[in-house]
Order: sequence, then structure tokens, then C-alpha cells
Amino acid sequence: MAKRKGATGTKVTLKDAKKALRMKPDGWRRLTLSNMGITIFPQCLFKLTNMDELDLSRNDIKKLPEGIGKLSSLRWLDMHSNKLESVPESIGQLVGLTYLNLCNNRLTSTGLPSTLASLTKLKSLNLGLNKLNALLPTMVALESLQELALFDNLFTRLPEFVKALGNLTKVNIQRNPLLKVVEDDEEMETEKSDDEDNVFLVHESRLCNLCFKKCKDPRGNHKKVDCVRSKLEEMRSYSGLVTPNSVAAVNQDVWRVRS
Repeated sequence: MAKRKGATGTKVTLKDAKKALRMKPDGWRRLTLSNMGITIFPQCLFKLTNMDELDLSRNDIKKLPEGIGKLSSLRWLDMHSNKLESVPESIGQLVGLTYLNLCNNRLTSTGLPSTLASLTKLKSLNLGLNKLNALLPTMVALESLQELALFDNLFTRLPEFVKALGNLTKVNIQRNPLLKVVEDDEEMETEKSDDEDNVFLVHESRLCNLCFKKCKDPRGNHKKVDCVRSKLEEMRSYSGLVTPNSVAAVNQDVWRVRS
């Protein structure tokens, strides 16, 4: 798809979007507009009422429009590696979402809406690589959630509601300033928690080289590394979960290439 760049970034027309729309083997319709230099959410996408999956990752989008709730057919939304500082309340209208990736943005806890609790069909939620230090207790309503990524944030404790999510099987809260409570002579003290005592998992299939590199460096000092999707991603489904320091590093370059 040809890029039309203006003063405000790449322009995406309805014609462009329709041309990029693909039917997957499972029957879902996916639109991939990743790594295109888009700075403003394309308004033309609201006319694609039959879109199941939307990938706007690795762009420079700073804001999701309130109209995002109009994309009621969405079941999969990937906004990782953008510049989002908040998420609109209307995202709660996307009640069919099963996958939401907001990793590697600029989100703070006040920027997350209470309506996230309305996404009761959500199975995978990635909030890693942001500036979060808390989550709303109402998110206990996410009873279908199986995978939750909170790595590389500012959490000092795992949100209490996480313990009540009966279907949750994978949590990644690595590289947070976690504190653990230690009882000593009837006095309660806090000390840094050792990440090595826990098992933290991430989606190999949803982590680009940029995010993966950030995850590997515990100091948090990173250069920006742009990457593009390999065509192999469309041919294979990477549904497995792996730890950040495992064989994922070996597999990354097979299906992700740096630009």
C-alpha cells in the first residue's frame, strides 16, 4: 500500500484500507497498518464495519478517538508501540474484544478508563512497557482473562483483583519495583522483590523486536529499534507463551525482521 505523507504523517484513505484488508483462514477480516508513520487515527476506518482485527502497531498515534467504540465488530486490537497517553471511555463499547495490546505506549494509571471492565470477553491484555502503578479494582469483572502482561511498569504490588480472576493462567509483572512484605518481630517492613523468584510470561507472537529488546535490558536504557512484520507471521500462528529470556530470542528473527 502506498504511503501518502503529509505534515501530520502518513494519510490512509478508505481505498487504501479496503485494499489492505485480508481474510484470514479462520474467516476473520484483518487490517494491518503497522509501521507506516501514522500519527492520527484514520477516520476512514469507521466505515469498515466488518473488520474483526485491526493492527495499528509501531506508529506514532497519540490519541484514540472517542469513536473507537463504533468499531463494534472488532475482536482483536493491536496498538503497541505508539504514543498513547490515555484510552477513551468508549473502548468499553468493544464488548467483542478478546485480545487487546497497548504495550509500549505512554499510559499512566489515570489514563486507563473504568470501562475496561466492560470487556468481559477479553482473554489477553498487554499493558507492558508503560507508566502504570495501579489498575482499577473494577477490572475484576474481566472474568474471561487468561493472559495479563504488566511488565516494565511502576507497580510496587500486584493488583489485588488479579488473584480473583479464575481463568487467569499467565501473568508477566517482571521489571517492576515490586515490594514484598516481611514480618519481623511484629513489625512489618518492605523490601525489593526478586524477579527471579517468579515466573513471568509474555506472548512471543505479539512481541516485536523493539519490545523484546527492551524486555531484555533491565536498566531500561534503549535505542529505538524499528521493525516490520514478516510475511511468515501471516502463515503461522504463534500461540505459545515463552519467558522473555528463553528460546524466543532464537525464533524472533525468523518471523520478525528489522527495517
